[in-house]
Amino acid sequence: MRRLVRRLAALAAAAALQATPAAAADPPWIVYYGDSAPVAAFAPYRVVVLDADHYPQPLRAIAAQGSLLLGYMSLGEVENHRSHYQATVAAGIVLDENPNWPGSYYVDVRSPAWTRLIVDTLAPAILAKGFSGFFLDTLDNPPYLERTDPARFAGMTDGAANLVTALRQRFPQAPIMLNRAFEILPRVVADIDFSLGESVLAAYDFETKKYKPTPAEDRKYLIAQLQAARKARPELKVMTLDYWDPDDKPGIAKLYQSERALGFNPYVATIDLRRIVPEPRR
Repeated sequence: MRRLVRRLAALAAAAALQATPAAAADPPWIVYYGDSAPVAAFAPYRVVVLDADHYPQPLRAIAAQGSLLLGYMSLGEVENHRSHYQATVAAGIVLDENPNWPGSYYVDVRSPAWTRLIVDTLAPAILAKGFSGFFLDTLDNPPYLERTDPARFAGMTDGAANLVTALRQRFPQAPIMLNRAFEILPRVVADIDFSLGESVLAAYDFETKKYKPTPAEDRKYLIAQLQAARKARPELKVMTLDYWDPDDKPGIAKLYQSERALGFNPYVATIDLRRIVPEPRR
């Protein structure tokens, strides 16, 4: 019975999003990877992306406020602190360590073993916890690896696209948000509900440890990719996630205004995504 209630709540939340008039403001949304924020802090947000292992409790109370809950899944990498790390190692599909994120390893997404682990184990576990759907991350990596070493990583781009399609086929009613992965986006645009552009207008420089505007060429590319996705599927919800100094409220307000002028639904966060940064009052 509880599973049925959760499912009906998820369908109601998704229906409410789809019913939002085009002329109305896009529903506020948020990404938060901490576990200490109170339930009431999520009340303003209609779409809430949380880490699937570490999240505020109880999830059902957040969902009851009208939020659509999406659980984080890293599909192009596996972190060594995740519960499925040893199973991934045992399957022989762990590749090199990501030099930018120590402790996180590329995964051979071409492997049927990885697809089975995602579709048969990880995704059902996320839904069982009370999430309504999935936030898919790190699927930029397979195309990147194939570009850098075409012989060793041939077929990685196809493997990434096939993984998204496999999730959609197994869970046709579960909302899916895809972060970047623009190389595969044209192939999977019909399999997702949200397309996310990360650091479209503002990013974090890990070398200088400062927030900064996204370089002009990168910004132009990201905007074009998101606009192309929406043109290919007009009902697609197009979101953006920018990073900025949380104390610079005028700067944050300008980012929201600029993203909305482009037709996107923005959220502006700190780089660690462990702090809720409300949008400055308009």
